This record gives sequence, C-alpha cells and structure tokens, in this order.
Amino acid sequence: MLINFGRKRSRYEEALPNIDIFVCTADPMIEPPAMVINTVLSVMAYDYPPQKLNVYLSDDGGSDLTFYAMVEASSFSKIWLPFCKKFKVEPRSPEAYFRTAVLEPLEDPVKAKERSSIKKSYEGMKKRIETTTKLGRISEEIRKQHKGFREWNSVASRRYHQTILQILVHAKDPKAVDIEGQPLPTLVYLAREKRPQYHHNFKAGSVNALVEIHGFDGNGGPCFIGTGCFHRRNALCGQKYSDQECKENWKGWNDIKMEETASVLEDTSKVLASCTYEEKYAQWGNEMGLKYGCPVEDVITGLAIQCRGWRSIYFNPERKGFLGLAPTTLLQTLIQHRRWSEGDFQIFVSRYCPFVYGYKKIPLKLQLSYCPYLLWAPNCLATLYYVAVPSLCLLSGIPLFPKISSAWVLPFAFVIIVHRAYSLGEFVWCGGTFQGWWNEQRMWLFKRISSYFFAFIDNILKLMGFTDSAFAITAKVAETDVSQRCEQELMEFGASSPMFTVIATMALLNAFCFVGGMKRVLMDMQSWFSNPFTLQILLCALLVIISLPVYQGLFLRKDEGRMPSSVTQWSLMFAALACALACY
Repeated sequence: MLINFGRKRSRYEEALPNIDIFVCTADPMIEPPAMVINTVLSVMAYDYPPQKLNVYLSDDGGSDLTFYAMVEASSFSKIWLPFCKKFKVEPRSPEAYFRTAVLEPLEDPVKAKERSSIKKSYEGMKKRIETTTKLGRISEEIRKQHKGFREWNSVASRRYHQTILQILVHAKDPKAVDIEGQPLPTLVYLAREKRPQYHHNFKAGSVNALVEIHGFDGNGGPCFIGTGCFHRRNALCGQKYSDQECKENWKGWNDIKMEETASVLEDTSKVLASCTYEEKYAQWGNEMGLKYGCPVEDVITGLAIQCRGWRSIYFNPERKGFLGLAPTTLLQTLIQHRRWSEGDFQIFVSRYCPFVYGYKKIPLKLQLSYCPYLLWAPNCLATLYYVAVPSLCLLSGIPLFPKISSAWVLPFAFVIIVHRAYSLGEFVWCGGTFQGWWNEQRMWLFKRISSYFFAFIDNILKLMGFTDSAFAITAKVAETDVSQRCEQELMEFGASSPMFTVIATMALLNAFCFVGGMKRVLMDMQSWFSNPFTLQILLCALLVIISLPVYQGLFLRKDEGRMPSSVTQWSLMFAALACALACY
C-alpha cells in the first residue's frame, strides 16, 4: 500500500512503525525472475522511511537464477528509488512504468533525460536476467560477483538443500545508500531448508520462515486472502488482542536496535529457517504464524487471528495500493480456483469450521460470512443440476417450471431478476462495466461446473483417504501469441483437460436440447404464455449464449487457442449419449 505523507511526513516519521514486506516465489520458469524483481523494486520504492522498510523474498524454488536477479535488483534500486521519489513516479514497478510511460508527454527535459538513462539501465538489467534464465545456469563470471552464489555449491536440488539466507542490502550498513546518499530499505533473500523427510507446508511454511527470521467489514472484518494486506506482527505470532499492549508495542518496536553486521545476522538466523526448528517449537503452524495443513492457509490463518480478538479493516483507496497479475488463460484460472475451492471446503469440514472454531469467539454474522467461500465446492451440485437437468427434461418433454401465465412463476421471476440486478449494480458500483459483468457471469458458470466440481470430488476422495492435498503454482506470464489473443479478448483453450471436457459437454448438451426444445414448441403451436416449457427454453437459450466462446473454440477457430480435437470428440460423444438417454 503506497502511503503518501506529504507535509505531515516530517511530523510523524519518527512515530511510524517498522514494516516487513514479504514477497513469495516458487518456480523461476512459471514466475520468471525478471517479473519477481519488478515486484521487489516496486515495494522498495514505497513512499515510506527506507530505514523502517524491510523487504524479504522467500524463494521456495531455491533458485540461483532468482538470487542473481535479486543481486541485479539491489544494484538497480540505487538509481530507481531516487528517480521515483524525485518525480513521484507511478506505478513504481519499472516494467509497468516504462510500458505506460510511452503515452506520457514529457515537458520537463530533466525528467526526460533521466528517464531515458534509467530505462536504458533497466533494459540492460532485464536482458541480462532473461539471457541467464534462458541459459538455465549462472556463469562463472557472474558467480564471482557475490559471495552468496557459493551457497549453491552444496545444493543437491530444489527439494534438497540447506538454508540459503543472504542480506543483499542491510539498512545499518553505511554503504547501503542510493546515488543521492539516502539509505536503502533492507533487502533479504531466503530459501528455507528443504529435506525429503520433512513436510515443507507449501506457501505457509515459507511465510512462517520469514516471520521467524524477523522477529467483511460490516460483519466483523474481511477475511485474509493471502495478499494485498498488512498484519501487525503480534497478530501473526499468535498473540491475543490487547488494546493497551498494542499501543505500547507500537512504539516499542521502533526502539529495537540491530547493531549486528549482515554476515553475523545471516549466520545466526539460518537456524530459524531450518527443517528442525519448527519441530522443536511446535507452535509454528498451529498457534503461531500461518496455519499448516490446508492449501488455503491464508483464509484459515485470518480466521484464527480474528478468533484471537483482532479485527480486520477493508481499506479501498482511490489509488489502488496493490496491483498484481492474474492468469491469462482459462485453464490456469480454473486450476487456481480448483485449489482455492478445495482448500476452502477442507476448512469447512475440519475443526476450523467457523461455526465450531469461531463459536463464542467471533460474531455469528461473521461466521456466516465465511460460508459462501467455504462452500464453493459443494455449490457445484446445484449449478450442475440447473445446467443439465432442465435442458434434458425439455428434450424429454418433462416440464419443471410453471407456465408464464401462472401466478406461481412470480417467485422464480423475483429471484432471477432481483439477484441479477443486484449483482450488476454491485459490479458497476465497484467500477466495472456491463461487458465485464457479463464475462464474470460466464466465468462464474465455467468455474462452478469444472473447478468446483473437481474440487468437490477431490475433497470426498481425501476424506475417504484415497488422495492427499497438493499445491499447484499458477503461471504469471504467458507466451506472446497467448498474450495477443488475451488482448483481443479471445478465450484461451489450447490444452487438453478434463475440466474443458466438462465445459464443452455441457455447452453441446444445451445446444442440442435447445434445438430439440424449439422443435417441440413450434410443433405444439401453443403461445409462449401457456406453454409449460417456456422457462426451460429461456434457461437453455441463456446457457447457449453464455457458451458462445466454447462453440467458437470447438468448431470455428483455427488458432492455437482453439479447443483440442480430443476434447471436441469426447464432449460430442458424451453430449450425444446424454441426449439419447433423455429421449429414450
């Protein structure tokens, strides 16, 4: 969150607390180092006293490629941070800034000259990082640039290595200054120890390692969704809320002095990120830090914090405090939501269910507020029913809804109209458009009949002991042609997946049923008001319209983003079989 002090900065700067910012990455191929350091540089450039700002990168991939990018970023920050502060640059991610700065007219020749120079430096750094990443290894010449590369001499693999901790910029180091002599924020690289015999607890373990090293508004506060927020350190470390203690500690943290050198801190802190440390101090992952044992450690951790008396506040400034990258392909989006919905439902059926864990600790309305998210997975059953059963019954000649002329149609009409009107109004109020809302309805349907459905099955199998939880990393970048299709607003299929088969099967099933239903209505010669199938036809027609991008991907598109032929064949067979069974 960017904080602009303006004229009040000099007055309140001394009273401001120290802030730790955690950046997590796990795979240099899926999350390229050049992209990761843009995040790091953007948070280093916060409008906040640099001596009170500490930036930590947790690299669960333990990659020397990512570390090399961090070394480059630490050098580039010496010219980037002064430029941001001098000209109040926004956004403060170099990649985002130079991409949007092309459209910005420059009347200030000084700024134009500096921007050109810094852009040249950034592009040179980016090219070096990308070249090394493509090569897949660090050259001997680069290894000589920093002592930290020696850590990788004893690394067996990304899943078997010692703790790698390097303080690239130490705020107490008199040499850690930018080109104007101003101090730089502390910058730390960490790859926690990995051993096959110890569970690493996914992202929760990496964040807890960072915490250890450093020392729904109206219903009781929004839930923690893993990013885009600030925590009091006391809250993450398991402390119950106490108004008096928090006020005292707020100022107390600023009195803590760190006189040790970077090398001493590196040596003494490595034990805190070892595999055995959390075995010795079993509170981590249970009573302290992020909770273990669930793919959505953020939600369960947020619930535990609220149950200890802390209250969360939703803050949405006019200028967005956090900007991130979402998946650009449909499959990556579905995989991401499958993981989320699976983890959410695991919480609901565990001892951390809000109604059990939060009993007498948080308000009932806050407990209920968690349910729409925790029940994503089982809600797929109702959606699958409305997507398939009314259409098949239309084909079979079985009416399910009252006639338009009947008074019994009013409850259905009320629910449909009011719910969609409220949804559209809320979307527009949040800054969206009608087109955006319509696309959101399409994605809502696709996620419910695929991601949530498979997440529900995974949970059932897990409860029966057949499978175990897994963590999938979603790609943050896409190939050039994929990005171009995304900019053209073309839905990206291009991969064989059971989730695509379900989506395509339902789309074809509704198309077949719509044709059969229209044939039945035209042959009956009844008016729309007296026909018992009118609502079913309207529902089927709506589903066909929503599925138009699927039909394009199945039959019309010729690019690499089209639906794979295997998915087309299987979905045609399944849809035809379902329609045949409905008719006979």
